[in-house]
Amino acid sequence: MAADSEPESEVFEITDFTTASEWERFISKIEEVLNDWKLIGNSLGKPLEKGVFTSGTWEEKSDEISFADFKFSVTHHYLVQDSTDKEGKDEVLEDVIPQSMQDLLCMNNDFPPRAHCLVRWYGLREFVVIAPAANHDAVLSESKCNLLLSSVSIALGNTGCQVPLFVQIHHKWRRMYVGECQGHGVRTDFEMVHLRKVPNQYTHLSGLLDIFKSKIGCPLTPLPPVSIAIRLTYVLQDWQQYFWPQQPPDIDALVGGEVGGLEFGKLPFGACEDPISELHLATTWPHLTEGIIVDNDVYSDLDPIQAPHWSVRVRKADNPQCLLGDFVTEFFKICRRKESTDEILGRSTFEEEGREIADITHALSKLTEPAPVPIHKLSVSNMVHTAKKKIRKHRGVEESPLNNDVLNTILLFLFPDAASEKPLDGSSAVDNNNPLSESEEYNLYNQFKSAPSDSLTYKLALCLCMINFYHGGLKGVAHLWQEFVLEMRFRWENNFLIPGLASGPPDLRCCLLHQKLQMLNCCIERKKARDEGRKTNTSDMFPGDAGKAGDQLGPDNLKDTDKEKGEVGKSWDSWSDSEEEFFECLSDTEELKGNGQESGKKGGPKETASLKPEGRLHQHGKLTLLHNGEPLYIPVTQEPAPMTEDLLEEQSEVLAKLGTSAEGAHLRARMQSACLLSDMESFKAANPGCFLEDFVRWYSPRDYIEEEVIDEKGNMVLKGELSARMKIPSNMWVEAWETAKPIPARRQRRLFDDTREAEKVLHYLAVQKPADLARHLLPCVIHAAVLKVKEEENLENISSVKKIIKQIITHSSKVLHFPNPEDKKLEEIIHQITNVEAIIARARSLKAKFGTEKCEQEEEKEDLEKFVSCLLEQPEVLVVGAGRGHAGKIIHKLFVNAQRAAAMAPPEEELKRVSSPEERRQNSVSDFPPPAGRELILRTTVPRPAPYSRALPQRMYSVLTKEDFRLAGAFSSDTSFF
Repeated sequence: MAADSEPESEVFEITDFTTASEWERFISKIEEVLNDWKLIGNSLGKPLEKGVFTSGTWEEKSDEISFADFKFSVTHHYLVQDSTDKEGKDEVLEDVIPQSMQDLLCMNNDFPPRAHCLVRWYGLREFVVIAPAANHDAVLSESKCNLLLSSVSIALGNTGCQVPLFVQIHHKWRRMYVGECQGHGVRTDFEMVHLRKVPNQYTHLSGLLDIFKSKIGCPLTPLPPVSIAIRLTYVLQDWQQYFWPQQPPDIDALVGGEVGGLEFGKLPFGACEDPISELHLATTWPHLTEGIIVDNDVYSDLDPIQAPHWSVRVRKADNPQCLLGDFVTEFFKICRRKESTDEILGRSTFEEEGREIADITHALSKLTEPAPVPIHKLSVSNMVHTAKKKIRKHRGVEESPLNNDVLNTILLFLFPDAASEKPLDGSSAVDNNNPLSESEEYNLYNQFKSAPSDSLTYKLALCLCMINFYHGGLKGVAHLWQEFVLEMRFRWENNFLIPGLASGPPDLRCCLLHQKLQMLNCCIERKKARDEGRKTNTSDMFPGDAGKAGDQLGPDNLKDTDKEKGEVGKSWDSWSDSEEEFFECLSDTEELKGNGQESGKKGGPKETASLKPEGRLHQHGKLTLLHNGEPLYIPVTQEPAPMTEDLLEEQSEVLAKLGTSAEGAHLRARMQSACLLSDMESFKAANPGCFLEDFVRWYSPRDYIEEEVIDEKGNMVLKGELSARMKIPSNMWVEAWETAKPIPARRQRRLFDDTREAEKVLHYLAVQKPADLARHLLPCVIHAAVLKVKEEENLENISSVKKIIKQIITHSSKVLHFPNPEDKKLEEIIHQITNVEAIIARARSLKAKFGTEKCEQEEEKEDLEKFVSCLLEQPEVLVVGAGRGHAGKIIHKLFVNAQRAAAMAPPEEELKRVSSPEERRQNSVSDFPPPAGRELILRTTVPRPAPYSRALPQRMYSVLTKEDFRLAGAFSSDTSFF
């Protein structure tokens, strides 16, 4: 055993000193990144133009490297500039100092309003930063800082990179950087001091000059002059109490009828607080030389009024409360609620049961009693009270979420016809909506799938929005909706048309709720006309004369004549119901009205089998029947059943499920030809002895082909025949023609069962939860909000807002066209609308503060308006004429007033009246508060470290605020002659 272990004890470890250490690997990684980014050698750009740091484009690229297991991110920040001559790059420019050293002395871009902090402190156009990759990581110890700085120095020396390289040390929030830049025989060290408490001797220029000079340690006497740039920033905070124009909405006024700024149907607009919280005035002395100005702890020449440059920036309030944004947001929140209307309003189940039992006991007597004839002199103003009586059965009046005054106001706004004593006729329902197809509003509701801006649906959306915000929240919404549904049923039962809806079939470009209301209106129209037709041959059922309307149309369009009568469709399967019910159709009265001259020919129900013509509308031009030469008459037909989009979807699903088998295809064809069969029967009744060719000539003229041929006698005659598709064996048209009997429209089974359709719509409305309702109406609310924003923007004329509104419309039209838009996308739209509202509110706030409306001189007004619009769009705006310009005088006055208010001193006007200069001096308060920020840039060019070294740029930046003091120095030295 011992022998075996002896060889092991002789083994010794060999240390290979050629292996790279972690530190060396780290340096090589830095070099690799610099090489990849092509930051090697000296590349000189053009001199920096004035303001290019703000107006130009900054870009950055990043990479990740690690020192052992500690990750660093390397980021290259650079200003995008035109490419310079390539020839200059190839030459070795030994005498030229690096670009960044030259930039240290450039005065064109001091104090840029928006830039990386290193750009502001050192005036660099390009630099690389190495920082800990994770936000919480930090390089804290001095040895680690020195190690990093050494790595940077070695990498720069090895690669010949002339771009400054910075290392971020300490915690990220402190923004502490140290760095280095190397050129041919020159080096610049970037150093920094960051303190919380400021030493007194460094709060003014003379103390900072002492630091700068001692740091340079220039061996020359006298020292070359130091160039100085100074910026003092003054903050104005307490200005909004005098100048904020927005009045809070008077909610109480709504109840008393004095609606004020918040009428039902109008959205509120504006910010509740001043959207601009502070004004920052920066007074700048860009080119001063040491000795010209005195600024020490006893006295200062730096009077802001005398500053040659003034620039202003405004600080926007963080998320100011905006009325329109809040309105829409609160309404959107309803979409996430799950409760039904009954759960919200808390109906008593016992009361419900008692009422049902009472109804059952009278069921038989109700069946045997004759149905009362509707009394048409009934005042429509009673509708509201009937609805209220119904609701009071379930709930005490005092428990109602909405009080009667508010409810009455809303119902009269929604149903203006309830105030009149006359029952509605068909025309007033149509008048409310005549959108111009070219107008922008028309396109908007079309794009957003909402409803026209004067429709009942749109008004309902705005009322529910207001109720939700001001009167009872979700309970108020449920209450109003219940009243609305009761009103709809009342109107159906009593044949009162619903106002604010266009006549005709449901408009599929609108939201589903609007389509449902249009469907209900058409059912009411049909029922009303049928009831009146039973009693008397009134001629006021339709707005136009059907016969005349038909005459004006060409043969291709004749089938559309009945659309003028406002008949609207029902579900596709009504024709195939098994019960053999008899429906008296609207067409009975249509026939009487459409061709009065043929009233004698009108046959009764028993004459079905006879060949006497029935149900004629009017003659079809000069066309005659092919076989007996009789004039061809257009029959009174049933309108095909129009549908809402959900019914169309349902129909298409059923038809798709029938499959592709022969039986399925036949059944599908039969379902789709219900309307065709009805029209054939009407045609046969109106034209006894007719053939399929006659029907095709009227119904589908393109399927009857006529050609000129020469007969036996040599004359040119027209010969016609059916098209190829009509001659296909077992053609659906031929089959339908053979099964069709000569029955006029009035005695046919109804294609459109208005009773059933109306009940379906009323049931659909009754089961809608507030959340469903909010989903249906949200496009209308967004539509209204966009219109409101457009209207307000027109008053202000802000170009940037115009662009944002266009973006909102494009975005909304994409999102709202889908049946169930995502909540996140809807929130984005609402957020965009709120942003626009805030911008407009800011514009108004600034216009009020700068008094653009009060200007008497046109030139001054133009200057101020331009200044205000620049303030909204730019980070910092130069004040033309500084303290002596139009805007400068107003800013000065604002500061003076704020100072006097803070010191409780008498106003400026009173001071002028004081006679003695002594009193005036005692009462006077300085025009400006102490500066909130002091920034200085000191520059010079001196040889370092020896008198015979090259003269190189030196720069020190200092910023002093209430809680912060920072010195950022860039000190260059000659590494060849020292």
